[in-house]
Amino acid sequence: MSEVKLISLPKFLDPRGNLTFLQDNEHIPFKIKRVFWTYDVPGGELRGGHAYKSQHEVIIALSGSFDVVVESDERSEVYSLNRSYNALYIPSRTWRHMQNFSTNALSLHLSSHVYSADDYIFDKREVSN
Repeated sequence: MSEVKLISLPKFLDPRGNLTFLQDNEHIPFKIKRVFWTYDVPGGELRGGHAYKSQHEVIIALSGSFDVVVESDERSEVYSLNRSYNALYIPSRTWRHMQNFSTNALSLHLSSHVYSADDYIFDKREVSN
Protein backbone atom coordinates (compact mmCIF):
# COMPACT_ATOMS: atom_id res chain seq x y z
CA MET A 1 0.00 0.00 0.00
CA SER A 2 2.86 2.40 -0.57
CA GLU A 3 2.28 3.61 -4.13
CA VAL A 4 -0.25 6.03 -5.59
CA LYS A 5 -2.27 4.06 -8.13
CA LEU A 6 -5.35 4.21 -10.30
CA ILE A 7 -8.00 1.60 -9.52
CA SER A 8 -10.48 0.51 -12.19
CA LEU A 9 -13.84 -0.18 -10.59
CA PRO A 10 -16.38 -2.59 -12.09
CA LYS A 11 -18.54 -1.02 -14.79
CA PHE A 12 -21.83 -2.50 -15.96
CA LEU A 13 -23.18 -0.95 -19.14
CA ASP A 14 -26.95 -0.83 -19.53
CA PRO A 15 -29.13 1.15 -21.96
CA ARG A 16 -31.09 2.39 -18.92
CA GLY A 17 -27.91 3.81 -17.34
CA ASN A 18 -24.58 2.43 -16.20
CA LEU A 19 -23.69 1.08 -12.77
CA THR A 20 -20.39 1.03 -10.88
CA PHE A 21 -19.79 -0.22 -7.35
CA LEU A 22 -16.99 -0.81 -4.85
CA GLN A 23 -16.52 -3.06 -1.84
CA ASP A 24 -14.15 -2.95 1.14
CA ASN A 25 -11.03 -5.07 0.75
CA GLU A 26 -12.05 -6.14 -2.76
CA HIS A 27 -11.67 -2.89 -4.69
CA ILE A 28 -10.43 -0.60 -1.93
CA PRO A 29 -7.21 -1.66 -0.12
CA PHE A 30 -8.46 -0.70 3.36
CA LYS A 31 -11.52 -0.77 5.61
CA ILE A 32 -13.52 2.41 4.97
CA LYS A 33 -13.98 4.43 8.17
CA ARG A 34 -15.02 7.81 6.75
CA VAL A 35 -16.63 9.13 3.58
CA PHE A 36 -16.79 12.78 2.53
CA TRP A 37 -17.25 14.73 -0.69
CA THR A 38 -16.41 18.15 -2.08
CA TYR A 39 -18.62 20.11 -4.45
CA ASP A 40 -19.39 23.66 -5.60
CA VAL A 41 -15.66 24.43 -5.75
CA PRO A 42 -15.31 27.92 -7.29
CA GLY A 43 -13.25 28.24 -10.47
CA GLY A 44 -9.52 28.49 -9.86
CA GLU A 45 -9.67 27.19 -6.28
CA LEU A 46 -7.46 24.41 -4.89
CA ARG A 47 -8.52 21.76 -2.39
CA GLY A 48 -6.23 19.63 -0.26
CA GLY A 49 -2.70 20.96 0.03
CA HIS A 50 -1.74 18.48 2.73
CA ALA A 51 -0.81 14.90 3.53
CA TYR A 52 -2.01 12.53 6.24
CA LYS A 53 0.22 10.88 8.83
CA SER A 54 -1.75 7.62 8.93
CA GLN A 55 -4.82 7.86 6.73
CA HIS A 56 -5.04 6.23 3.32
CA GLU A 57 -7.54 7.66 0.85
CA VAL A 58 -9.33 6.85 -2.38
CA ILE A 59 -10.68 9.72 -4.51
CA ILE A 60 -13.36 9.30 -7.19
CA ALA A 61 -14.81 11.92 -9.54
CA LEU A 62 -18.51 11.08 -9.32
CA SER A 63 -19.41 13.96 -11.61
CA GLY A 64 -17.40 16.37 -13.74
CA SER A 65 -13.62 16.39 -13.64
CA PHE A 66 -10.63 17.62 -11.67
CA ASP A 67 -6.90 16.97 -11.37
CA VAL A 68 -5.15 15.47 -8.36
CA VAL A 69 -1.52 16.63 -8.15
CA VAL A 70 0.71 14.31 -6.11
CA GLU A 71 4.09 15.73 -5.14
CA SER A 72 7.30 14.37 -3.68
CA ASP A 73 10.84 15.76 -3.45
CA GLU A 74 11.72 14.09 -6.72
CA ARG A 75 8.66 14.76 -8.88
CA SER A 76 5.11 15.95 -9.37
CA GLU A 77 2.48 13.80 -11.06
CA VAL A 78 -0.99 14.85 -12.25
CA TYR A 79 -3.91 12.41 -12.27
CA SER A 80 -6.94 13.65 -14.21
CA LEU A 81 -10.11 12.13 -12.79
CA ASN A 82 -13.13 12.36 -15.06
CA ARG A 83 -14.81 8.93 -15.01
CA SER A 84 -16.75 7.59 -12.03
CA TYR A 85 -15.39 4.07 -12.58
CA ASN A 86 -11.79 5.23 -11.96
CA ALA A 87 -10.51 5.73 -8.44
CA LEU A 88 -7.18 7.11 -7.24
CA TYR A 89 -5.56 5.44 -4.23
CA ILE A 90 -3.31 7.75 -2.18
CA PRO A 91 -1.31 6.23 0.70
CA SER A 92 -0.47 8.04 3.91
CA ARG A 93 2.38 10.56 3.95
CA THR A 94 1.64 11.57 0.33
CA TRP A 95 1.38 15.30 -0.43
CA ARG A 96 -1.52 16.19 -2.71
CA HIS A 97 -3.85 18.91 -3.85
CA MET A 98 -6.81 19.03 -6.22
CA GLN A 99 -7.26 21.66 -8.95
CA ASN A 100 -8.98 22.44 -12.27
CA PHE A 101 -12.48 21.58 -11.09
CA SER A 102 -15.08 21.56 -13.84
CA THR A 103 -18.53 23.04 -13.31
CA ASN A 104 -20.58 20.72 -11.08
CA ALA A 105 -17.57 18.54 -10.20
CA LEU A 106 -18.24 16.17 -7.31
CA SER A 107 -15.33 14.35 -5.66
CA LEU A 108 -15.94 11.41 -3.34
CA HIS A 109 -13.26 10.60 -0.72
CA LEU A 110 -13.04 7.24 1.05
CA SER A 111 -10.77 7.22 4.10
CA SER A 112 -9.15 4.53 6.20
CA HIS A 113 -9.51 6.57 9.43
CA VAL A 114 -12.12 8.70 11.13
CA TYR A 115 -11.45 12.45 11.12
CA SER A 116 -8.62 13.63 13.35
CA ALA A 117 -7.08 17.11 13.04
CA ASP A 118 -3.86 15.62 14.45
CA ASP A 119 -3.48 13.35 11.39
CA TYR A 120 -3.00 16.25 8.95
CA ILE A 121 0.44 17.36 7.73
CA PHE A 122 0.39 20.94 6.41
CA ASP A 123 4.15 21.40 6.02
CA LYS A 124 5.41 19.68 2.86
CA ARG A 125 8.90 19.37 4.40
CA GLU A 126 7.49 16.94 7.01
CA VAL A 127 6.50 14.43 4.35
CA SER A 128 9.13 11.83 3.58
CA ASN A 129 8.45 9.80 0.44
